[in-house]
This record gives sequence, C-alpha cells and structure tokens, in this order.
Amino acid sequence: MAAPRWLTTDEPHRFGSGWISGTIGAIAGLAAAGTALCLALPDQLTTPALRGWYPLPWVRAALATAIGVAFALGAVSLALRRKPTLGLVAVGAALAAAGLWALAPAAPVADGTRPTLAVDVFVLNLLLYSALFVPLERLWPLRRDQPTFRPDWWTDFAWFVSSALLVQVTTFLVLGPAESLAFAAVPALQSTVRALPLALQFAAIVLVADLVQYWVHRACHRVPWLWRCHAIHHSAEAMDWLAGSRLHTLDAVLTRALVYAPLFVLGFAPAAIGAYLVFVAAQATFVHANVGWRLGWLEPWLVTPRFHHWHHAEAPLDTNFAVHLPWLDRLFGTWHLPPAAWPASYGLGGNQRGPRGFWRQLAAPFAPRGRP
Repeated sequence: MAAPRWLTTDEPHRFGSGWISGTIGAIAGLAAAGTALCLALPDQLTTPALRGWYPLPWVRAALATAIGVAFALGAVSLALRRKPTLGLVAVGAALAAAGLWALAPAAPVADGTRPTLAVDVFVLNLLLYSALFVPLERLWPLRRDQPTFRPDWWTDFAWFVSSALLVQVTTFLVLGPAESLAFAAVPALQSTVRALPLALQFAAIVLVADLVQYWVHRACHRVPWLWRCHAIHHSAEAMDWLAGSRLHTLDAVLTRALVYAPLFVLGFAPAAIGAYLVFVAAQATFVHANVGWRLGWLEPWLVTPRFHHWHHAEAPLDTNFAVHLPWLDRLFGTWHLPPAAWPASYGLGGNQRGPRGFWRQLAAPFAPRGRP
C-alpha cells in the first residue's frame, strides 16, 4: 500500500521553498507535543531511570520555545509550500503541545518504577537523530533526488516510534537471557576483564559483540523462520537514516539478547557496555544513511555506509554481515565491496516486495505461508 500523496514530499528542498522551515517546525512540534505529554502524565510516559536527570525549569523553558518555533515555522511553510503536510504537522503539533501543557501538574512527582511508555526516550531520539542526520543527508547525499519524506518514511517512522516507546519492555527481554546465564560466569575472569582499561574493554566488547552478531545475522538469512522476521528489515527499497529503524521487534530482541549475554557473562564494566550501546546506536543509524561518503582507508576496518548499503542491495545477496568489523566478512568469505561503487537498488530482490505498512510488517512473520 503506497503512502497517500499528501504524506509524501516531491517539492524542492532548497532554501525559500518552505521545506527547511516545515521540517524544523514539524520536528520541534512533535518534540514539544511529546514533552507536554510527559509533563502531563509523568508516571505513565517517562522512563523511571531518567526522571531524576531532567531539570524541570529548563524543560519547561525549552517546551515554550519549541511551541513558538513550531508554530511560527509551520506558518511560514504553509505560506511557501504547495503541499501543506509539513506546515500542518508543525502547527497542529504546536497547538496540541500547548493544550497538553495546560493539563500538566504544576510540579509533577513521578517516583514509580513500573514499566511505562517511554515517550521521553522518543523525544530525545527524535531531536538527536534529526539534528544530526537530516542535515548530513541534505548536504552530502548519495542520491540527490531521494526526498527526505519518501513514500515509505511514515512506515519507518512508526518503527522508530515503537522502538523508543517500548524500550523498557525490549530491554527486559534482552537482559533476561544474560541474567539467566549468571551460573556460567567465572569470577576470576570477570575480575580480570573489569580491571582492564575502559578503552581496552570497549575494543574487546566491539570484537566479541560483532563475532556473535555476524553469525546471528548470517543465521537470520539462512533459517527460514528467522528470515521471515529479518526480511522486514531488508524490504526497505530506499536507504536513509530512518530505514535502519525498520527492524522487527522479534529480530531486534533475539539479536541483542544473544549479543549482550556474553558481554555480561564476561564481566565488562557497565561504563564500557554503556559506551558500546551509544556507539552501536549511532553507527547502526549512520550506515543506513543516504550519505555518499567514501571513507577510503577506514573501509577495510570499520563498517561504513557503502559497505552496509551492499548488504541491502538487491544483488548480490547474502554479503557483508558484519555490523562493526568488515574484516570478519573477509575472514568468513562473505565480503563484497566493489571499488568506488554503490548498489543500484535495494530490497528483497527479484519480484519480491515485503508487506507495506507498519502493522502488516509487524504481523508478517506470523502470517500463514503462501500469503503475501
């Protein structure tokens, strides 16, 4: 199912077209609406581990600024742009944020520890990733004619939202196997590992994690039921920073659980694991980006967008399984990186097309065989 025409953008992105004002306004408006929701319902919509870190006076000041920016820039975009989508999102979200803020308690107290919908994580991710990757893709694009709001952007945005909102649930599912393997831990080995410098621990985590990820990733391409989940990720026919969010929940939980289990069993320090989590989140987003950089000397040693784009190519299939260290593919015979070349197209290959839309993709692994 294709996105409605009014949801997609095929107008210019240049200065003065209303795209810049509309995009900034829409992002600011959505962030403001999410923040206002969090202030109104902190016990239900904020992450317990993060609540103590939020300086509420600054949050309220930022919210007021975001509402004003979203409304003003949305109005500018509506005046300049033929399609009103961006302007309507910006203005509508700003008005919604203002209304929700009026419902917020004067001094919200949220000290519960029960699972919540992590709207605060969504807001933080939206601001950080948009501020970093949207400008990168407009300034140094691989495919200049690919719009930011491509036909399937709203599907991938739904995956982006769901992964943020359910972060507490997925974290619980991921850490469960690691905790169940506590019996396999060797205290002497854990003490030795934890005594290493943090930089060395980080390097070791990258190596251990990618060795596990390589074989889990390869299995996801070989084992039929695993492929039914992983194929959702490969159904993306355009690559950009948001395409990396199209990852089925079962696929994400299985891979992360298998990767994190040995990290905890080996006893790496929480600070080193935390640094790795930041690194893997940033790199996983970057390697899907619509950025035409060729990073030369770095490409044999660290997975880059060009390397990972070939993993998503329609042809050849089943190459470049490493997530961090491309030399693992050289070692195991799955390396493919033609000099200075990029894939012509992406997707499942042949005449295959994955299900369209978030809910169909979510249900796809459970659909009876033979149905599209």
